[in-house]
Amino acid sequence: MAKYIMEEMPDLQKTGKRITYPKFARIDNVPLKELAKRVSDVSGFSAGDIEGVLLQTAIEMAYLMAQGSSVKIDGIGTFTPSLALFRGKEREGAEEGATHRNAQSLVVGGVNFRADRTLIRNVNERCRLERAPWKRQRSSQKFTPEQRLALALEFLDHHPFLTVSEYRRLTGLLQTAATNELKQWGYQPDSGIGIAGSGVHRVYIKKKTGE
Repeated sequence: MAKYIMEEMPDLQKTGKRITYPKFARIDNVPLKELAKRVSDVSGFSAGDIEGVLLQTAIEMAYLMAQGSSVKIDGIGTFTPSLALFRGKEREGAEEGATHRNAQSLVVGGVNFRADRTLIRNVNERCRLERAPWKRQRSSQKFTPEQRLALALEFLDHHPFLTVSEYRRLTGLLQTAATNELKQWGYQPDSGIGIAGSGVHRVYIKKKTGE
C-alpha cells in the first residue's frame, strides 16, 4: 500500500494561509530487471527477451526523437524532445539585428513525457493509499520570500548559475517548494532571475538589465 504525506508550499502571495498538497511519501525506483520479470510472470515471454526488447526500444526512440519526432506508446504516453541552449550561451534576442544562435549553440535539454489517460486511469484504479505515520514536512520559515530572493541574487553575484539544490541549501525550502519558487522568480520579469536550459539541465541565472 502506498503512503502519502501533506507537504506545505511557501506563501508567495503573502496571504497568511498555509497551503498544503498531497504527495507520495516515497517513490521507489524499480529497475529494468524487476519490471521485465513482472511482465514475464504474466506473459509467455522470457525476462531476458523482454529486457532486450525494452533496451532496443529505448535506442530506437532516441533515434526517432533525434530526427525531431515525438514517440507515442499507446497505454503509456508520448515522449517529446526539447531543445535548450548550451550552458553559458546567451539567449537569442528577438529585436532586429540581434545575435542569432546557431545549431552548435543548442542541445537536447530533455525529453518531455505526457502520460496516456489510460495509464493514469490504470494507476488510479490500482492505487490504495494510507497516510504516512510521520509528520508532514515543512519548509523552513527562517526567511521571507523577499529575503530568499535576495539570497538567490547575492549567490548569482558570485556564481554563473543557481540550481534548485543550491537554493534549498541557501533557504531551507523543501524540494518542491524550492523548485516552484525558483520557477516563479524565473518567470517574474522584475525578479532579476532568468532561466537557462530545461528539464534536468535547467538552471537559474542573473537576468541582465533590460531583459
